Amino acid sequence: MFPYGFTVEAKLRDEADESPRTINLVPFAIGFLPEPFVQLCEGKAKRFNESVFASRHHDRQLEDFIILTSGRASHLVRSHRGNFTVPKLSESNMGFGVLGVFLGLLLEVSTHGPHTVPRTSWKHQDLDLMEFSEPGIFNYSTLLLSEKRDALYVGAREAIFELSRKNVSVRNNKVQWKVAELPMSMCTLKGKSKERDCLNYIRVLQFVDDERLYVCGTHAFQPQCDYLNLASFSLVGRPEDGRGKCSFDPSQSFTTVMVDGELYSGTAYNFLGSEPIISRYSPYQSLLRTEYSTSWLNEPSFVFADVIREGRNIADGEDDKIYYFFTEVSVEYEFFGKLLIPRVGRVCKGDLGGQRTLQKKWTSFLKAKLVCSMPELNFVFNVVHDVFILKGTDWRNTVIYGVFTSQWGNVGLSAVCAYNLTAVEDVFSKGKYMQKATVEQSHTKWVRYNGITPSPRPGACINNLMRQQNITNSLHLPDKTLQFVKDHPLLEDPILPIGNRPRLITKDVNYTQIVVERVQALDNNIYDVIFTGTDKGVLHKSVVFDGDVHIVEEIQLLKNSELIKNLLLSSETRSLYAGSDSGVVQSPTAFCGRYASCDDCVLARDPYCAWDPHTKACVNIFETSSQRRRRLIQSLNGDAEKCPSVSGLSLQEYQRMTVKMGSSAELLCLVHSNRAQVTWKFNGSVLTEASRFHFLGENGLLIYSVAPEDEGHYECWAVEWAPAAGKNFSRLLTGYILTLDLPPSPPQKAGHVVTTTLGIQEISSTHDGEASSPVDTSSSLSSTGTSSALPSSSSSSSSSSTSSSTNPNSVEAREAEVRLLPPLLKDQAWGVHAQEAFLLFCLALGPSDVHIHWLINGHSLDTPIMEYRRPLGQREVLVSSWLREGPLIRDARYHCVAEASTGNDMSEVDLRLTVGDEESIPARDLNQWRGALTEHEQLLKRWEKAWESCDGNRAV
Repeated sequence: MFPYGFTVEAKLRDEADESPRTINLVPFAIGFLPEPFVQLCEGKAKRFNESVFASRHHDRQLEDFIILTSGRASHLVRSHRGNFTVPKLSESNMGFGVLGVFLGLLLEVSTHGPHTVPRTSWKHQDLDLMEFSEPGIFNYSTLLLSEKRDALYVGAREAIFELSRKNVSVRNNKVQWKVAELPMSMCTLKGKSKERDCLNYIRVLQFVDDERLYVCGTHAFQPQCDYLNLASFSLVGRPEDGRGKCSFDPSQSFTTVMVDGELYSGTAYNFLGSEPIISRYSPYQSLLRTEYSTSWLNEPSFVFADVIREGRNIADGEDDKIYYFFTEVSVEYEFFGKLLIPRVGRVCKGDLGGQRTLQKKWTSFLKAKLVCSMPELNFVFNVVHDVFILKGTDWRNTVIYGVFTSQWGNVGLSAVCAYNLTAVEDVFSKGKYMQKATVEQSHTKWVRYNGITPSPRPGACINNLMRQQNITNSLHLPDKTLQFVKDHPLLEDPILPIGNRPRLITKDVNYTQIVVERVQALDNNIYDVIFTGTDKGVLHKSVVFDGDVHIVEEIQLLKNSELIKNLLLSSETRSLYAGSDSGVVQSPTAFCGRYASCDDCVLARDPYCAWDPHTKACVNIFETSSQRRRRLIQSLNGDAEKCPSVSGLSLQEYQRMTVKMGSSAELLCLVHSNRAQVTWKFNGSVLTEASRFHFLGENGLLIYSVAPEDEGHYECWAVEWAPAAGKNFSRLLTGYILTLDLPPSPPQKAGHVVTTTLGIQEISSTHDGEASSPVDTSSSLSSTGTSSALPSSSSSSSSSSTSSSTNPNSVEAREAEVRLLPPLLKDQAWGVHAQEAFLLFCLALGPSDVHIHWLINGHSLDTPIMEYRRPLGQREVLVSSWLREGPLIRDARYHCVAEASTGNDMSEVDLRLTVGDEESIPARDLNQWRGALTEHEQLLKRWEKAWESCDGNRAV
């Protein structure tokens, strides 16, 4: 597989002359379409106006391809090896068709991409971070550490600060550098904002020597530089022209590095930003810069530059090299839009330019493409945002880390790729060159150069072999070599990452900055710890293990959700320094003390942290004496079995909670690990999501309509899988004892009893406390409490209404904020027959989460009750529920509870069996009772019909 996927060529055949023409459609991202993408094209192509359909062959090569343009399908032509033939389309339609392919691919990547999750998340307010900012000062984006002076230098808007390296909240010095009135007025005349653009943004802070800093600012779109005396912390006052050293625009990306008193920079050389330049400014030599040509630099966005020293004992006598990292618009591919390519460029420190060719220009400038891709999906991260070079004692041990995203930002993926410097050097010293080629009607692209390469090798630094040929510097290089490197600055061979894939891929995160530290753990192994800053002010900390990267934690560094513009690391203070528009934040490299248990400390897999069994605390191993280190517990595969056994929570440590019947109870459980699965147990049995249990997003448990059978012990357990150890680890986080606050039952009064006799002789009723003796032993039914009297001339009735009450001291007991609609249960009591099956009906109106629960004698029904729902507008729902019961064989109290997150409402009825004589019921009363039952059944049918056929407002 080609590193950017293979090139899909489209042979466009004109319907008139049948003459096909081939152009380069998709330069890097498709290749052999993966199975999920093919399925996506087949099943979801209707998402796009310019739809794409594809079918697959058994070898997964693209066999058939159709592009629908403006709703019209083209011919289907079978082709192989990535070629497909369609009728000739306009450039715009063809571009949209290819865009459809890319949109589908991006959707596939975002859907099936990795889901790496930080194990622990720390909020800004929960951490003791040190911060610095001053009123009226913004854009603290330029940072420079001084280990010797124990200081952090900060370049902001119109100000330079010297802060304490140990505590950035302590300001040692400050100097202001403002723009005079004349350059500010000139800036505004050019259409720039006086309040935002025409100020002086300090963008360059570099050490000249131990006593001075070289400082540059945008200075109202007229860049200026000056020297800062560190002893007096004042500017010398002899400003220099800053063109080519500092950007004109404060928002434009650029990079600088000071090497042996010479400033190497990558920026724009003019006001419009249209002339990119890589240059060297030296007090000893003339300016050296790149050629102004798109083949050298094509709209680059510079992110980083640094020097790699060859060392003193190098046998071939190679020169030191400066590497530039940037993203530019591709020149080698033709595409419907600007295609971005991440690059690494290289120049030699001893370059003096050419004698005749390339005078005062780099003779050693070469560039190659960096590859950071998902091979399984042929997806490329083609924008580099930041680079950190992790240097070893020998340059051959140096590793380059970079953070990448896709130029199509809606994918929501970020990647970290690592490259061996030896692989980079191999490409620059042995790689093939590319050259411009003209292909049909001036469609220009770059192809491999297959001719004879001049000697010495173009772009190579001066070495011992050249010196033996009397070429002691670049001025002695032959014109043939210089002309070749002028025309062929681009290398064909890509620079592939270690393992041919990213070290880390994250979803829904945009990385902007990166620093890396090598840490020796207690197992004496060396681990690379990666710190990445995001555009939301969050810091991710990851550890590189064999073939695996583990995200230890994420820290909300900044109070506000804003871009981290700069990130520095100090191994001496074990601190990170983050610069943003609003200020500077200092954070420790580890938060070991926040892990409260040995399990948590070990499962974090943080090489900085270990558990001390004597102090029962998680400690930083670099803040522990060597003698104490021997007793520490650290397992970077997350094997928590190495922790000493601890006793669980006792019942005395369980939280006690009392709630009223029918209300809701919320049991909270705080889990620090994002990778732990929460399991709830009730009286020793694992809970599953049932009608009255709902597992909350924050790992809590919500119990709907608490009933007597819900009383007991609740336990929250965290189960975490440690993949490196191949084990699950469980621990009890918290426990609850739930009890029910039952109100005392009111005594029954004779005057409140209504008896409907179902016997065959006479009615038996009670009035004013007087009891009648039954005549026969046939069963009868009575309803009390909230039911209305049955239509009978010989019975009296009284009704009372009962609703759920709330207690402000009870947990999650909610006031009634939903409504039960008539007929209520008390209105349905006369429809219940003791010797026949009966129906109870409940209708409620409330918010979208309203549900109806049935209780008999205070116990929730085990069998599920059918519930019908119909939305009424955007916020309300009409819910109906029917309860069908068999013949009543004992006294029973029925509750219908309508409950939602905003409250509840309840209806109840008591049904009691008595004895009597059905024949004693007057025919008139019995017929009236049966007529009422029929009317009730018809009412229910009307409700159901209205629910099914009418809109919500008419139904209500």
